[in-house]
Amino acid sequence: MNRRDSLKAIGLTALSTTLLVGACKDSAEKEVVSTAESTAGREPWETERDQKLKNETFFNKHEMATITVLVDIIIPKDEISGSATDAKVPEFIEFIVKDMPDHQVPMRGGLKWLDIQCFNRFEKPFIEASAQERISIIDEIAYPNKAKPEMRAGVSFFNRMRSLTASGFYTSEIGVRDIGYVGNTPNQWAGVPDDILKHYGMQDIKV
Repeated sequence: MNRRDSLKAIGLTALSTTLLVGACKDSAEKEVVSTAESTAGREPWETERDQKLKNETFFNKHEMATITVLVDIIIPKDEISGSATDAKVPEFIEFIVKDMPDHQVPMRGGLKWLDIQCFNRFEKPFIEASAQERISIIDEIAYPNKAKPEMRAGVSFFNRMRSLTASGFYTSEIGVRDIGYVGNTPNQWAGVPDDILKHYGMQDIKV
């Protein structure tokens, strides 16, 4: 299984979690829609709350720039589909941390941890480091089973970032196409398959 397949598995697994129940709702709100469309089937207080959250800002510009770099390290653009930023994953994460405040401290703390690591090693913040310098740090926190004990905080942060990135990407239009999901399509019922009928001893029954 390659890295994109692994991330796809994370995204699909998250479909059964509370995180992605909210993520599916929120990812749809990243698209610009008319007021009538955005309020259809929703209670007024839900629309008002979501609009309030979208108008608020949690991450500062530096933090958002760091998130943008990170999500594209996790899901870069390739021959299959666009990158995480193409799918507006940074905006998704910004909304999620406001909608689900339990993410706020771990995310902000993790971004600070990443910058401290980079300053200690290269005397610059993560977003100013070279691609090679960035990956040298990510490689130490992206594989929990291989990570050193002193990197535990970074591992926890990157696990969260990876899950949020996969959730945001695979609930976006780009990610849905990447999965190959086509939705409900017209089909022709040809009856119960022969192997199923045979299994239940009903192959000679005529309908």
